[in-house]
Amino acid sequence: MRAIPSIVYCSKCGDIYRRIAWNNRGKKYTVWRCCTRVTHGPDACHARTIKEEDLQEAVVEVINQLISESSELKEIIKENIEKVITGDESGQIEEIDKEMLKVQEELLKVANAKKDYTELADRVEELRNEKEKILLDLAEEKNEQSRLIELEEFLDNQELEIENYDEELVRKLVDKIVVYEEKLKVIFKSGLEVEI
Repeated sequence: MRAIPSIVYCSKCGDIYRRIAWNNRGKKYTVWRCCTRVTHGPDACHARTIKEEDLQEAVVEVINQLISESSELKEIIKENIEKVITGDESGQIEEIDKEMLKVQEELLKVANAKKDYTELADRVEELRNEKEKILLDLAEEKNEQSRLIELEEFLDNQELEIENYDEELVRKLVDKIVVYEEKLKVIFKSGLEVEI
């Protein structure tokens, strides 16, 4: 069974962890190791090695923790989804469009009169950038909202705790796993973080 490539990160140097087949005194097993440590040795990064089964068990435990606390979690998710929705960006965009139209008309008058319109052109550019930023924020909020809805749907449809590690489920829910010396931090795509 393949496990989570490239969502496991080192807390010490920030590099990704890589899956490695290990042969220790005739015993074979799969471990995850920091790429910096693998490539450049323990002087470059002294992050710990973690057995794949320990990593998978921890992730299963965290997901089960979510399932068992799903009623409280669903409330938090609902609040966050509503927060995302209540932004008043459309009004802001309308205001920017109105001002941009005024400034552009003014710019045309000034340009036709063969006067310096640099200041007005700069203002148009400023307004364009402002509008673009709002649109990008809106897109990010929609993205965040769909990640929250996905987690909510998972919790709605999952009454029983999961027994085994499920690659597909982990990819759907988990954004990244950070390996520390004594713990793991699982960061879900919804923004939720759980330490174990």
